[in-house]
Amino acid sequence: MSELSRRNLLMGTAIAGAASAFGLRGRKAAAAPDPGEAGQVRWLEGQAPAATPGATWGMPWPRGQVRAEAFTVSTVDGARVPAQTWVTARWPDGSVKWTAHAIGPESTTAQRYQVTPGEPLAPATPVTVSTNHDTIDVDTGVIRVRLNRRGAALVRSIARGDRVIARDGELVCLRSDNADDAAPQVRRESFTSAIHEVRVEQRGPVRAVVRIDGKHKGSRREWLPFVVRLYFYAGSDGVRMIHTFTFDGDHDRDFIAGLGIRFRVPLPDEPYNRHVRLAGAGDGVLSEAVQGITGLRRDPGAAVRAAQVAGQRTPDVATWATTVSGRLQYIPTWGDYTLRQLSADGFQLRKRTRPGRGWVSVHGGGRASGLGYVGGPSGGFALGMRDFWQLHPTQLDIRGAAGDEAELTLWLWAPDATPMDLRFYHDGLGEDTYAKQLEGLEVTYEDYEPGYDTPYGIARTSELTFWALPATPTAERFAQLAAAVRTPPQLVAPPAHLHAAGVFGDWAPVDRSTAARARIEDHLDFLFEFHRGQVEQHGWYGFWDYGDIMHTYDNDRHMWRYDVGGYAWDNSELSTDIWLWYQYLRSGRAEVFRMAEAMTRHTGEVDVYHLGRYKGLGTRHGVQHWGDSAKQLRISTAANRRFYYFLTADERVGDLMHALVDTDRTFLVVDPIRKIRTEPYTPDPHALDIGFGTDWGALAAAWLTEWERGGSPVARQRLLSTMRTIGAQTNGFVQGSALYDLDTGEFAVAAPPRVNVSHLSAVFGLVEMCSELVGLVEVPEFTREWLRYCRFYNATEAEQAAEFGVSFGNLNLRQAHARLTAYAAAKTGDFALAGRAWREFYAGAAGYGPSVSWRTSRVEPPQVLSPVDETDFVSTNSSAQFGLAAIQCLALVGDQLPV
Repeated sequence: MSELSRRNLLMGTAIAGAASAFGLRGRKAAAAPDPGEAGQVRWLEGQAPAATPGATWGMPWPRGQVRAEAFTVSTVDGARVPAQTWVTARWPDGSVKWTAHAIGPESTTAQRYQVTPGEPLAPATPVTVSTNHDTIDVDTGVIRVRLNRRGAALVRSIARGDRVIARDGELVCLRSDNADDAAPQVRRESFTSAIHEVRVEQRGPVRAVVRIDGKHKGSRREWLPFVVRLYFYAGSDGVRMIHTFTFDGDHDRDFIAGLGIRFRVPLPDEPYNRHVRLAGAGDGVLSEAVQGITGLRRDPGAAVRAAQVAGQRTPDVATWATTVSGRLQYIPTWGDYTLRQLSADGFQLRKRTRPGRGWVSVHGGGRASGLGYVGGPSGGFALGMRDFWQLHPTQLDIRGAAGDEAELTLWLWAPDATPMDLRFYHDGLGEDTYAKQLEGLEVTYEDYEPGYDTPYGIARTSELTFWALPATPTAERFAQLAAAVRTPPQLVAPPAHLHAAGVFGDWAPVDRSTAARARIEDHLDFLFEFHRGQVEQHGWYGFWDYGDIMHTYDNDRHMWRYDVGGYAWDNSELSTDIWLWYQYLRSGRAEVFRMAEAMTRHTGEVDVYHLGRYKGLGTRHGVQHWGDSAKQLRISTAANRRFYYFLTADERVGDLMHALVDTDRTFLVVDPIRKIRTEPYTPDPHALDIGFGTDWGALAAAWLTEWERGGSPVARQRLLSTMRTIGAQTNGFVQGSALYDLDTGEFAVAAPPRVNVSHLSAVFGLVEMCSELVGLVEVPEFTREWLRYCRFYNATEAEQAAEFGVSFGNLNLRQAHARLTAYAAAKTGDFALAGRAWREFYAGAAGYGPSVSWRTSRVEPPQVLSPVDETDFVSTNSSAQFGLAAIQCLALVGDQLPV
């Protein structure tokens, strides 16, 4: 690059602040929020919840404006509520960037809240945590929970007043050595949790968090590492539980036949005063007694019947009609209940009197809410799981309710289902060389390689809630608890506040002020609603699948290509997660948040390795989430997770991002481009070939997040050193890659320079991370080279050759890269570039162009299994990149949008 060119671009950077004078904008100026929304939060679904164990949320603050670390929370009419606050991220100048806030259930009745710097109100009765030699005691002021620090039971007891409501809460697992149909012999083993470590992460006064790590232990082995976090809130009788397990078995021999959590519930009440509650679909509730005294041939009395149906203590048995009270021994007691959800569309309910007796069918239905209860007027225990039907096969078991103590088990993987089978779906098809594997890639788009098809190290996180209740809840109250399990209430800041804080780069709230803007917004809404609808129409549910969507459609079969190599599950390809999160930020829509949330839970756990050789790497799109041989940082990238973490303060997602800080070392283990190298290459810790696109973009996301969250000097040094040495390359980002030294955290300057540009480099979070970095830190050479890349990617071949000596070749995804052109335009105030950006966007190359109909057509049976809506143009890659291009072009050069 000539010195004149360098000076011109540096000058362009310098005048970015004056760009608005040309009708353009540099780094998008944060719009002033509506005075009625500044510092406010609201319930995501719009209404204050009828039930919740407590609430936690995240809020951003503009750079340099907030130094205080204490915040007060009040209702919008000025009434202060007890709250707890902690800082989750800081700006480079040390000012507060993100905070997290928690309030207890007694404070969740308002529709909106105001958050401002200041001393928080302390709760009248704070949650307390006491650490002892063998136990940890947590007291919320309503319940007392004793946790074990060793042994099998995570929860030793849960007491309310002088009554132990539940005890011995432990994880349970069943292993089968076969998953094939009609296996001649199947052996099963049982495992329970074995605690390895317990840590108190927060101690109140409003919120306490305890983390428990361990494995599942049987008679001969320990396996399946778990992390359980328990969340306690002042004044709450409910406890939130986040459960993660990691598969570390042999997928050819270890088949999980059941995985769950079990509590024992003492039952001091008489059998006719013991109640079972199970949530069905919607607000449906099964309300029964263990020993029913309604519907009998003889009537015990109307007051007796009414009390039992209501879940209240019946009048003294001496007051009953003797025709019933004298014959109680002849009325069966139903001690066992099972609700099993083995598919997304159907649950079955059955009961029996005791083991060894026949089951009686109770009912069947569609989609159960996933909450069960057993207890009586003196107290009882409820246990529920979020996404119960979406994460099928699941199951709720109540056992022994006719005795002195019942067991309540919630199965994350139902033992009544077939065992979990994680074996790869084909035998390799003879692809035993790179040449054959590349040929396979040409026909099925699957990048197969023996040994890379392992599920060893993948994980799954589930969200549960349990309540220690003072008495059997009414059906109405039980339905409210089920709703809180189904859709945990979430407080959120509105788009105006998020945007005013200047977080997450280039985006702006939805704006339909012109016809041209409105058309783009309509298209963004169309794409979201279409993909959301496809989840339901094609049944993208199940324990390992829910949260992901498919990659490419097959119009011939009227199906997504679920069984065709790399065209099946999307696995975050081309930043689907990021698209959904930006669409949420700007719209504030609950439906978008919930879809993005489910995707974040899935892609960060199932599509990423947490143990073993590939730890820290994610897997490319495929028929099975873990099957493709492309193990890369572009899938595990923290860029996909940062939104959810900062918006909710979710500790598990924080763990996932922290685990990525040292993933530069994975390049010693797996060479991402091993199959297409033309020259010999051996990974060297002082000379690792790392790309500036998908590879460095993921590393930068992890380092930036670690620096923001905890001020890590190592993460900061790695980030700034790599930025500086990318900027030092003669061709900057156009160089494509360079040799990286693990010890120094620097790239060597390549000599001679080269041109190596890939259409994939910028579309896995690099655009978004570079936008944030340029606005955060002053590294002029990095900014210069990023602007060069943005300016020239979609330039003509002649312009590229004039700048770099050769053109970039035949590049793809030009519509997606329109946002790079828009970024260069906004930073330099260049009208011509702004116009070029919109032409590139509307041309739709490798995206959605002017010929797109933006309509769906309905296909009915018998052409399909069930009715589906399809298009002749949608692919998930194109939707994600069209969405990001539209959102960022509107934010950067929306003022130059053609009419």
